[in-house]
Amino acid sequence: MDWAYYLIFLVVSVAAGYLIAWLSRDELIVGRKWFQGLVIASFVLGLGFLLFGYYSGSWLCLFILVVSWISYVKSKDKKWTKVK
Repeated sequence: MDWAYYLIFLVVSVAAGYLIAWLSRDELIVGRKWFQGLVIASFVLGLGFLLFGYYSGSWLCLFILVVSWISYVKSKDKKWTKVK
């Protein structure tokens, strides 16, 4: 049953990533290096938490990883970052 909650958690992270990227379209290009740093840091910390048995911390890092990865990918999309 716990895996169902984790799947819902990941679906919410994808939705939150797109929402945050859409709300901050004008700041995506400027913050690209910070998104890249967040992706790397959350991946390393998530693996560390997983290895030491802190599963809730690893899921939190996975949430941050997904949200920041979506923002990083969308910062390179010209149609997404164009301000209307």
